[in-house]
Amino acid sequence: MIGRAIRLSARLRVFFGFFCVLCALLQLLALFTDHFSLFTFHVDFLLKALRLHPELAIYLTVSLGFLIGRIRIASFTLGSVTGVLITALVVGQLDIPVSPGLKSVFFLLFLFAVGYGVGPEFVRGLRKDGVPQAVFAVSVCFLCLGIAILVAKLFRFNAGYGAGVFGGACTVSAVLGVGADAINQLPLSTELRQRSIDEMSIAFAVTYIFGTAGVAWFLAALGPKILGVNLADACGKLESELGGDEPDPSVHSAYHLIDVRAYRITAPEFQEQTIHEFESRFPNQRLFVERLRRGKKILECNRETKIQPGDILAIASRTETLIEDASLFGVEVSDPELLDYPDETLDVMVTSREMVGITLGAFAELGASQRSRGVFVRELSRGGHPLPFNSGVKIAKGDVMRISGNRRDVERTARNIGYALRSSHVSDLVLVGIGIFLGAFLGLLGVSVNGIPINLSTSGGTLVAGLFFGWLRSVHPSFGNIPSAGLWVFNNLGLTMFVAVVGLEAGPLFLKGLEDAGLMLLVAGAIVTILPMYLALLLGKYAFKMHPGVLLGACAGARATTAALAAIQDAAQSRVPALGFSVCFAVGNTLLTVWGVIVVLLLR
Repeated sequence: MIGRAIRLSARLRVFFGFFCVLCALLQLLALFTDHFSLFTFHVDFLLKALRLHPELAIYLTVSLGFLIGRIRIASFTLGSVTGVLITALVVGQLDIPVSPGLKSVFFLLFLFAVGYGVGPEFVRGLRKDGVPQAVFAVSVCFLCLGIAILVAKLFRFNAGYGAGVFGGACTVSAVLGVGADAINQLPLSTELRQRSIDEMSIAFAVTYIFGTAGVAWFLAALGPKILGVNLADACGKLESELGGDEPDPSVHSAYHLIDVRAYRITAPEFQEQTIHEFESRFPNQRLFVERLRRGKKILECNRETKIQPGDILAIASRTETLIEDASLFGVEVSDPELLDYPDETLDVMVTSREMVGITLGAFAELGASQRSRGVFVRELSRGGHPLPFNSGVKIAKGDVMRISGNRRDVERTARNIGYALRSSHVSDLVLVGIGIFLGAFLGLLGVSVNGIPINLSTSGGTLVAGLFFGWLRSVHPSFGNIPSAGLWVFNNLGLTMFVAVVGLEAGPLFLKGLEDAGLMLLVAGAIVTILPMYLALLLGKYAFKMHPGVLLGACAGARATTAALAAIQDAAQSRVPALGFSVCFAVGNTLLTVWGVIVVLLLR
């Protein structure tokens, strides 16, 4: 492992060294092109092409940035945003002019996608069951804002550096956009506004790496020590309380534990019984008869179908149940034709009021009225993150349940749960376009205070529109579909294209800014990254009385960093931290973005 890390580190140094040397050579060759025209013709042509067609520079920057972001050192990667920003700052040394309106187009697309994705959880956080976590997330966001302002005052940072440190240390890339909008509204000269925006990009690039890796390391490695707990044991105990150690036939892990086998009924006591009576003899095993063979005919049976001597039954249940209990009713036989029926695995969004608030264990009891008969739960996720898979976990509106079984049973149960999320590659671009337009337009409405316009701005309005339409989609799932793959493209392409333009604009001042304030930015970023998380742990433990695993997940969510959640779950060897992540992530991702405007206004 050490040798592999050393090799990766060496490759990284070689790659970056080669890339920086190449850019430096391009600059030198451009300066002396008259003296070395024979050797620099192609280089000069490339430079002219990039300057005359900046769209080429943007796509080059994004592709190289994603490549750099994938480089892994041990378990850490820079990520696409940091990779693109660093690449843009380097390529920006070539002084490539870029239309400022271009970045707004991509940034609004990104913000709408963010709001659409977290909308359901954001609204759920405002309801009764999510209020404590939402209040905690708001408290953590205020801690992040307050400490960022104090640190900026202490280090005498202006609005540009202050917003950049806040955005990078709190890993909120959207601050680059909303902060730039806020700076552009300040009563400053055009030159000073652009310098502040460039300084914000420099500070963001310097502090973002530690903001991502530092918070993940702090919460996963030091968080349990600060809380004074063994995280794995604490999460294991909570899973036991939720039913994790109980043999629960209603839920199953993602392993292939469900099977369907054919059995000839030989036990006399089961003959002449109805299918319902037969299944009732095994209430704890959740055993279901899907169909049967009688002679040469295959029959689709129901609850009232009677079992006759010699019938062969297709029985679905857990594999261990079929092995251990088969001897009680018959012998296994090979009957491929009988077992050849349509089986389906389907994701279903929970919208039914009857399902909200019940546990996964209680879901099995719905089988008594045929609503969940023949269906097995495979997974429960919230906000895209899998939850602990135990019988005591409560189902919330907007959760996604993955169920499997005979197609007829799955379709019936899906209607009882809510809305089936069938795979689709089509995005509702009418919704995207009108949503961004309405949000941005309404964001322009506001008031003027001391000559400074106070409003949501186009970026804030678009974020609110995304939240609204995302929530509306969870209430009416047939409305405004944007599949997860499409949402990923809107989110990542919109953000990285925006970051590429910002980096290209800031490139000419990057080296000077790094030389003037690099060390101070690193120290300030480390403080803004760690101190709010330390205070948040104490707040969650003593004021909110949260479970340690849930608290650590809530801290990661309030800081809107998914990388930290993954590190915490690895340390906990459990999915319990996900119980505190989703609501806090929705609230934190929204408020921290808005805070970018507040930081600029307070430091102007």
